[in-house]
Amino acid sequence: MSKSKLMFIMLYCPLMLLWGCKVEYSFTGTNLDYNVTQTFSVANFFNDSGGGPANMGQNFTESLKDYFQRNTQLELVQTNGDLQFEGAITRYALSPQATVSTTDPNQPDRAGQMRLTIAVEVNYINLSDEEQDSKKTYSFYQDYDPRSTSVLAVETDLIDTIFENIIQDIFTSTVANW
Repeated sequence: MSKSKLMFIMLYCPLMLLWGCKVEYSFTGTNLDYNVTQTFSVANFFNDSGGGPANMGQNFTESLKDYFQRNTQLELVQTNGDLQFEGAITRYALSPQATVSTTDPNQPDRAGQMRLTIAVEVNYINLSDEEQDSKKTYSFYQDYDPRSTSVLAVETDLIDTIFENIIQDIFTSTVANW
């Protein structure tokens, strides 16, 4: 093989391979085709759990909208978006996680740690790819120490943290396809 043919193969073959490759990167991790998917809608999430603050469903709905607006190029529409989210808060539960025993027989054992758990059922519809449609329950929890604070004092912060985690899970399982 001549030197010029070898040089040609060594230079142009790798270039041809690179031209055939396509690398896509997104800072938010989405894999949305904005030519096909341009809008999203979020129906009001209602609190069907029987517990929690009265405005919890509305706070979740607004937080979900805000997160998708900040992390995608999708336009929020009232109804019938290319991506649609609807559902309800299905669980709000406080449960003891660690008991603290007392040496005084007149004092009962108490919870040394309490856990707030919230679950949200989400029905996700993707009009451009029906195989992506799903109905899934997302759940998360936060612990607090009832010996040093009351649930009323920390409830808002606990709920905000739980919602942040649930919304991140919804985002990654719907538009990031994790």
